[in-house]
Amino acid sequence: MTLVQMQPRPVGADPAHRTVHDAMKAAGLQVCDDMTVEVALSVMNSAPTRHLLVCDNDGVCTGLVTQTQLTTIRDSDAYTDQVRLREILGARGQFASPTTTVAEAERAMRYRRLDALPVIDEQGSALGVLALAR
Repeated sequence: MTLVQMQPRPVGADPAHRTVHDAMKAAGLQVCDDMTVEVALSVMNSAPTRHLLVCDNDGVCTGLVTQTQLTTIRDSDAYTDQVRLREILGARGQFASPTTTVAEAERAMRYRRLDALPVIDEQGSALGVLALAR
């Protein structure tokens, strides 16, 4: 897997010093963490996307969910139609700072086996998503 470059690299930028900000794509769809799994899957199907950023009631990004993750939960024996996104995210998820180097973020994503990583600012607001290409 390699990182998807969503924005052109600044002229003269040293690849070793490229930041997540240079490679991330726009934040995309953001949903509230009180949304049910079933509704989140419906949103994903309506707006063809592979992931959703999840935020709390204050607009702070709490994580990212993928269609595969949600489908696995929905198909499990313990699933009920009342399961909320906040329940499956548990503790605050993995994030990247826009100033993190692309190389650092890529290593972290591979180590944690993540296909996508939310990029947040100092207040926890979602700025974008860094995604690995297959």
